[in-house]
Amino acid sequence: MTTPALGYIPPMTKGITDNPAYVISLVEMLEEEGIESIWTVEHVIMADQYEPLYPYSEDGKAPTAPDTLMPDPLEWLAFAAARTEKLRLGTAVVIASQHSAAILAKRVATLDALSQGRVRLGVGIGWQREEYDAIGVPYRDRGRRLDETIEAMRTLWHEDFATYQGKHVSFENVHMDAKPANGETVPILIGGSSEFAARRAGRLGDGWYPYVISPEAFAEGVETIARTANDAGRDPADVELTIWPASFDFTRTMDVPFVQSYVDAGASRVMISQGESQAVDLEGQRGFIRRYQDEVLAKL
Repeated sequence: MTTPALGYIPPMTKGITDNPAYVISLVEMLEEEGIESIWTVEHVIMADQYEPLYPYSEDGKAPTAPDTLMPDPLEWLAFAAARTEKLRLGTAVVIASQHSAAILAKRVATLDALSQGRVRLGVGIGWQREEYDAIGVPYRDRGRRLDETIEAMRTLWHEDFATYQGKHVSFENVHMDAKPANGETVPILIGGSSEFAARRAGRLGDGWYPYVISPEAFAEGVETIARTANDAGRDPADVELTIWPASFDFTRTMDVPFVQSYVDAGASRVMISQGESQAVDLEGQRGFIRRYQDEVLAKL
């Protein structure tokens, strides 16, 4: 069995995540240590009080703190791209249903071209109604909006003069001059742990990246992807599977059988985070990465 790739979630802290010298040193260190990819998140705003509640915690509260900082994910990755050569650049996730499909497609294609094909675009629908309201995008029907955004972006990337007609996204015979590095597309990973997300990954995704999901539920999602992909005439093997085990149980980062259960279900990329290292300094994070590589990744 092939050893899974190792992805990394950087700190999201004021004074660190927006410190250019720190970020440069961080991404250069990650590349030196053989990290395959780095992953950023998106929330344009966070409401003080939100309804519906955050779906991934028992108390319905998002895991943010007064010093949490979530910069624009693509802008941050563009900065990281300029200081690295191999590190893949992932979003986990861009709330693509809040974006103009054409504008997002051009931003992503530009970053992919300049990074020579290193972008992995994770997309989702989000959960904050207040965030949609602040942006000026309807909350209702956001799943269909996401589907159309994915399809429309691929059309703009692939076609010289593109036409797409949907309920929420439409254009006719338009040319987007910015193209991905391969001239065709950028891999799109579907975020979310629900059955709906797994089915979307099977129908439309190049990958699936669930969050806060047990090994058993992850395996069920993989089966859902396979069934849905087959029904859509797609090869399930073309859907890359990414998992962050500690998002489900933060105490089991170094638990080899626990991580192995996700890999056995099909995960080809395992994520770790700066938070798990319990270190802000770069050498502390470097030590954690090496320990994880030796004590967990090498044993999978």
